[in-house]
Amino acid sequence: MQAFGAVAVAPWRVEFREVSAPEPGPEDLVLDLIHSWISNGTEGSFVRGERIAGDTPLAGSDPAPFPLITGYQKVGRVRETGSAAGDFRPGEVVFATVSRVNGMFFPTGGHVSPAVTHVSQIWRVPDGLDPLAVSGLVLTQVGWNTAMRGQVGPGDAAVVLGDGMVGHWVAQTLRSRGARVMLVGKHPYRLERFCKRPEDRVVCLGESDPVAVARDWAPEGVQFLAHTMGSVEAIEAFYPVMRRFSHISSAGFLGHGGGIDIQKLRAREMTLHAPAGWTRERMDATLDLLARGGLETIPLITHRFPADEAAEAFDLILNRREPVLGVVLDWTGKESGEQ
Repeated sequence: MQAFGAVAVAPWRVEFREVSAPEPGPEDLVLDLIHSWISNGTEGSFVRGERIAGDTPLAGSDPAPFPLITGYQKVGRVRETGSAAGDFRPGEVVFATVSRVNGMFFPTGGHVSPAVTHVSQIWRVPDGLDPLAVSGLVLTQVGWNTAMRGQVGPGDAAVVLGDGMVGHWVAQTLRSRGARVMLVGKHPYRLERFCKRPEDRVVCLGESDPVAVARDWAPEGVQFLAHTMGSVEAIEAFYPVMRRFSHISSAGFLGHGGGIDIQKLRAREMTLHAPAGWTRERMDATLDLLARGGLETIPLITHRFPADEAAEAFDLILNRREPVLGVVLDWTGKESGEQ
């Protein structure tokens, strides 16, 4: 089956081109995409040639992972359903993760249409929910998953390091658990998108010392620390203000420098969590919270590109030529697979 995709053909180089997808099997659905949401951190890292797998940094002995179709999240309309692919109907709007592709370093990818996708990677979009809001569901689930680790009670202080999309969704999920939240980042335009309550805090690095702010804001100690980007040193800086039996949840990609000294956690008997990936149960829970209004996604979108301008979208993400947060590809017109 012929399709179109956003293909990383070499480090730092993405092209929108015709690609090949396998013929659908009995457990597959074929989707015409509506939107696909780029994961800036993960996909940017793959396009730069820094990873060989989702959480595995590229080693010197590894082959260069090109060409590849990046991505793992999109919404589309069902075009065809296999005989064993459930009760989905043509025209129905669904969310999908990875789809099968031919001729690439990896056998699956995200930004491809039509998308031949196994039924296990499909979720129905609830009635009344904007498909655009769902198009980044895997990444939204990363935030939900990171925030759901450990014990957090009403009024507990929780600090989120990182003002990217995952950081925002961690902060939103922690609020749904009743926590007070301090979001720490270095981009004022991103921090402004966090709708803080009177009990919450926003700290811009370079303007204030986040540890000092946390000490004043939470004299009883911080119960939960979420790390979504940065360094081990950024995590360790908060150890002196953490509660006994508190929790650290790290979703940031640290490459080969990701060593955390367990011995340093013992003084306060802190628990370290290392969330990764997605499961159907977690995706279901994230979709439910999104449908109930506990998570917001559309306010985090700063840019939308036609799918055939994927190269420009990735150039923006890789080179940060202007302020950027959520970037979505819109798949319309016959050249991107829509009928």
